[in-house]
Amino acid sequence: MRKLIITIVAFLLLAAAAGYWWSGQPLALKQPVIDLQVKQGDGAQQISASAVQAGVDTPSWLLDLWLRIGGRMGNFKAGAYELKRGDTPRSFVNKLIKGEFAMRKVRIGEGWNIRQVRAALAKAEALRHDTQDMSDEQLMEALGRSGHPEGMFFPDTYKYAKYSSDVELLKLAMRTMDRKLEAAWEGRDPELPIKSPYDLLKLASIIEKETGHSADRTQVAAVFSNRLKIGMRLQTDPTVIYGLGESFDGNLRRRDLESDTPYNSYTRAGLPPTPISMPGAASLAAAANPADSKALYFVARGDGTSQFSETLTEHNRAVNKYIRGR
Repeated sequence: MRKLIITIVAFLLLAAAAGYWWSGQPLALKQPVIDLQVKQGDGAQQISASAVQAGVDTPSWLLDLWLRIGGRMGNFKAGAYELKRGDTPRSFVNKLIKGEFAMRKVRIGEGWNIRQVRAALAKAEALRHDTQDMSDEQLMEALGRSGHPEGMFFPDTYKYAKYSSDVELLKLAMRTMDRKLEAAWEGRDPELPIKSPYDLLKLASIIEKETGHSADRTQVAAVFSNRLKIGMRLQTDPTVIYGLGESFDGNLRRRDLESDTPYNSYTRAGLPPTPISMPGAASLAAAANPADSKALYFVARGDGTSQFSETLTEHNRAVNKYIRGR
């Protein structure tokens, strides 16, 4: 009897050692990357069957057994996973327990408008396009807001879990803009001629489109701030272009500058009704704290920088030099 017990114990120890060794060996995969979707409530049996069906070349019962042993009572997180060459049964269980979902990235660029943002999301890999057929108004409703979506999403590179919704990604970008805008508003120059954080966002969106050289950003902000203080029209081309929408063909004509729209800052005083782009952190900071300057005009030098002037006479000389002279 004692000999039998010793044999059984030895067998069990050997089986445990073999199982532990196996759990650290790379899984055999039929493809370089295996996609696996774990639904809410899936247990070891469902997950192991799905993994084998997806292309894990391992007996389902063996994978099921290991998930039960190492799975801590089936505490698996639902979501999209990837198994790659080199993944082991042990690392697979750890992924399921920790919720190490398969991730992708999408970029929202500084100065983009809402059409460009939505186009980028529509092309994003393995992102669920729940907002694709929504109008801008419906989009904002889905995000729990009202108004226009322009300017509401902070430019950055965002990670998302495969097959997650674009609604969640946009909510993250919106919350990020909320925080950045609040910080800029709290630290603003007390003499800034801006009445609300939303107006600051509008101004920052214009600065983003007008600035080709980062060192000029606060100077450009000063020009627009100075104009707002004295009631002078902003007279900035990017607002006119935004008002033209998809009809803009890349060539801004005099008739465009003279044609009145809600966004034409040549024909209308003050800020436009909404932002015109997604401003980055630097443009928000510049809008909140412009340079100490009396400049009312600026013109592009042609090298990415701008020439700033306090008077119209100085500005006309700069135009002759940098525009007509060129």
